[in-house]
Amino acid sequence: MKSDRDIDKTYPRADFVAKLRRLADALEAEEPFEIQVAGERLHVPARASLSIEHEREAGNEEIEFQLRWRRETAA
Repeated sequence: MKSDRDIDKTYPRADFVAKLRRLADALEAEEPFEIQVAGERLHVPARASLSIEHEREAGNEEIEFQLRWRRETAA
């Protein structure tokens, strides 16, 4: 069983853009998406729900593009 995890990883602009482009292509094709974040490979299913979150606090602004899904449990 995988443990809980909360990672905030910063990438160089070119790497970030490439990841977003691959994600957009997968979303448009309604296909799953794979990405490696801080050493862990993640499989995002095509059925993931999508949302955009905006936060404002103490003069800082943040936008998060979120994909959420429930992990499949092994039988």
